[in-house]
Amino acid sequence: MKNKPIPAQIEFRDVTKIYGQVAAVRNLSLTVGRGEFLTILGPSGCGKTTTLMLLAGFEAPNRGDILIAGKSVAAVPSYRRDQGIIFQSYALFPHLTVRRNLEFPLEMRGMRAAERAKRVDRILERVHLDDFGGRLPSQLSGGQQQRVALARALIADPPILLLDEPLGALDRNLREQMQGEIKGLHKEFGITTVCVTHDQEEALTLSDRIIVMRAGRIEQTDTPEALYDRPATRFVASFLGEANILENPGFNVETDAAQPSGTVAMLRPERIWVAAPAAPKRADANNRQSVSGTVDDMIYAGPLRKYHVRVGSSLLVVREPVASGQQIFRPGDEVRLDWLRSDLRFVTV
Repeated sequence: MKNKPIPAQIEFRDVTKIYGQVAAVRNLSLTVGRGEFLTILGPSGCGKTTTLMLLAGFEAPNRGDILIAGKSVAAVPSYRRDQGIIFQSYALFPHLTVRRNLEFPLEMRGMRAAERAKRVDRILERVHLDDFGGRLPSQLSGGQQQRVALARALIADPPILLLDEPLGALDRNLREQMQGEIKGLHKEFGITTVCVTHDQEEALTLSDRIIVMRAGRIEQTDTPEALYDRPATRFVASFLGEANILENPGFNVETDAAQPSGTVAMLRPERIWVAAPAAPKRADANNRQSVSGTVDDMIYAGPLRKYHVRVGSSLLVVREPVASGQQIFRPGDEVRLDWLRSDLRFVTV
């Protein structure tokens, strides 16, 4: 029995936004389901931030319509849209304490003081800042300020949460920690969330679904796993993680099925096995292609090693998890690479 479809919470219908002679967003149509965590991913200038600003009401479309809960909001100003928004800069009031920052949106809604205090207490406890209500933002760390910004966006129970590069100002460890916080809060509150980022790992970690944009249009949309494992285009394959594009590689690429016209073979670096030339073949060798190459470079990156291996006219990237007792190859070493033919993907050029 198939799952029932999630009812639409947000819809873009053929939306175009033009700045001067440049179309930042072109004929954009998408649907975000109720309770879904959708991430819009893409390089600078692809239109992802403009899309978020259109949804937030800070920009108006030149053509098309935007609907929330079935009602058009294209002409509705931002302050009349019931949304929580978190910017990369957090946008906390520097002269107000944490508690007053959190009370402010409730006060603007006319909530009584006693109820405001209860809500603030609850949200401070949820984001692990119970003892920080009397501090100013300048007295908090970056991660603590991010938690306050999350709390302020959630405290009024908005049906939609918008995130604009929310973790861009944090270091790696804090980013990973806050990814867990955001994911947990989304699961707990069930708020329809739209996030804009250029960080591929962040998008893969947080999202129910990812949209990859390019030049104002949607290049591909799918679940994180499907998007990474089955990219439709060369652009998506190369933008979302690393990809070996086997175009005129200097060796014959073996496939289990005929390669569709207009496509090129692609192989993810972690799908390649590296070994010494004389190492025993794997049990499934009949399903694999094997090639010989020379290590051009080895990069140690903590949990993994990355090899650049010269094979024919190509420089293939190989990633393997670091494990005790494994053989380590150095530049100039001869190696054997092999991979399952079924791990090849064909992407349009």
